[in-house]
Amino acid sequence: MSGLTHLDAAGAAHMVDVGGKAPTRREAVASGRIDMVPEAVRAIRDGSAIKGDVLAVARVAGIMGAKKTSDLIPLCHPLPLTRVAIDLAIDDSGVVATATAATEGKTGVEMEALTAVTVALLTVYDMAKAIDKAMTIRDIQLLTKVGGKSGDWAR
Repeated sequence: MSGLTHLDAAGAAHMVDVGGKAPTRREAVASGRIDMVPEAVRAIRDGSAIKGDVLAVARVAGIMGAKKTSDLIPLCHPLPLTRVAIDLAIDDSGVVATATAATEGKTGVEMEALTAVTVALLTVYDMAKAIDKAMTIRDIQLLTKVGGKSGDWAR
């Protein structure tokens, strides 16, 4: 079980000790999408959704989600984020969310980027569900990560 850092030698879950690590610049980018009916796409694009500006609220929600990641993921360290950016792009069948999270820290920000995307897309769902309850959130994935002991990675 040595490859899984959140498990000790006996297989019990624990929070990884990052105390001895030097802080480095770390950044991660994640993406995902929500598919919906054309009527919902139009309402979001035109700003006519009943609950208001869907993309503006989803952007703020994604940023808030990144900041609360350690409250949601049990073994995730709280991080001093230096940047969280959420890009929301509307296409003919839904919204694509891309989140970038960065820190100068001792552990990576992959979970913060993934949480930001997920919370942003859940917010789109919440704000447009009056139009389309069958929306589908999918393809949430890490695209890149930079920094740390394991080095850079890209999909």
